[in-house]
Amino acid sequence: MKYKDYYEILGVKRDADAASIKSAYRKLARKYHPDVNKTKEAEEKFKDINEAYEVLSDKTKRQRYDSLGSNWQGGADYTPPPGFENFSFNFNQGGAQSFDFGGNAGGFSDFFSSLFGDMMGGMGAGQGAQNFGGFDFRQASSGGARQKRASQAKAEDLDITKNLNVTAKEIFDGKPISVTFTDMEKCTQCHGGGYCPNCGGTGIVSTPKTVKVKLPKGTTEGKKVRLKGEGRSDAYGNKGDLYLVVHFKDSEYAIDGENLTKEVEITPPEAVLGVCKEIETLHGKISIKIPAGVSSGQSLRLKQLGLPKTSGFGDLNAKIKIVVPKNMDAEIIELYKKIQQLSS
Repeated sequence: MKYKDYYEILGVKRDADAASIKSAYRKLARKYHPDVNKTKEAEEKFKDINEAYEVLSDKTKRQRYDSLGSNWQGGADYTPPPGFENFSFNFNQGGAQSFDFGGNAGGFSDFFSSLFGDMMGGMGAGQGAQNFGGFDFRQASSGGARQKRASQAKAEDLDITKNLNVTAKEIFDGKPISVTFTDMEKCTQCHGGGYCPNCGGTGIVSTPKTVKVKLPKGTTEGKKVRLKGEGRSDAYGNKGDLYLVVHFKDSEYAIDGENLTKEVEITPPEAVLGVCKEIETLHGKISIKIPAGVSSGQSLRLKQLGLPKTSGFGDLNAKIKIVVPKNMDAEIIELYKKIQQLSS
């Protein structure tokens, strides 16, 4: 499922007070209300606005949501802590009303339901988080199949998926890469009700974790690397796996499989006359000959100077970028004017 940034949806800062949140909600609700705005986009936006306000206007829900941390981006892949995903339980309040959360509490998104399904249904004052309308979660494991699903995470629910941003140099070096991330797990001491020294009453515990991974040769964009047993664990001794999705993030090289592209800057005179240029590569410094009359955007293919593959290396493309020097003096500018006149 996708992470929802409720602060971004309402257009408020993470430290916004209740008045600011309420004001932002009212302004957006007026703009995107179905009676005012008939577009399909407005309908979806209105749902998001209401969901964001439902969370940020409620002190307990906001505290639990904030416990996820501030490093998330809207739309990022999100895996709920074990025990919080796909709530599916029924209970009666006073014998008159039945509530069911099958992964979508109250018409809200799956993301909302994964975090707050246990808080919905009108829990009255004095009811502990372990007991909703006579349903005791502490005794769930002794019930039928539905209660068991609520208390015991499925094997795949223990798996964690994280993005791994890597540079060309990290791939080239082939050394184990240290990956640090924060995982969210359901508090084993409470269910988010009242004060808890372990989770502060949010029901979720943030656990920092560091692992090392060695990428295989030929690693490509989007490749999923599995680290067995490095996922979450449950009360039954089961352990999930950690999946790292590789993404190339490099300010110097564009990465295409085992091939690399690097910009090489030259001046206009060098482009006209040609030049020998020393450049830095992953294999060390080399000197390349740039031919006369080269155009910006052209590439020179340098064989076997890319990333390692099963046998040998990929190539490095030196992409020419013609750069006009800044703060040229008047004499140089006059020379360019004469060149322009001669070439016209």
